[in-house]
Amino acid sequence: MFEKNQEILEAVTYILTEEGYKVNGFTSEKLFLDGAAEEKPDLILLDVIQITLEGTELCRQLKILEDIKHIPVIVLSTHTKANEVKQICADEVIQKPFDIDNLLEVVENHLAA
Repeated sequence: MFEKNQEILEAVTYILTEEGYKVNGFTSEKLFLDGAAEEKPDLILLDVIQITLEGTELCRQLKILEDIKHIPVIVLSTHTKANEVKQICADEVIQKPFDIDNLLEVVENHLAA
């Protein structure tokens, strides 16, 4: 999981861990990319702040790296046009602030697919 806001990162990590998921959280883009390439997680939660080329670059990089491009990417964002990220690179978009039950449902659905 990549989230720039440490408090949100800690909260989501806690919630998912309580549900039995193993979570690796990062606030650094470089560490996150390295971690994702090394760990090859089952799912990626990604904070996207701006729906611009620069703001979605990390998401696009995930979808072009051969070893991890198949991994579902769920974007968490406060941006009003966050759904546009789904057309660019995300498998799902969840608007912040988000409902915990909805987050868990989306995570569960993508892991079950």
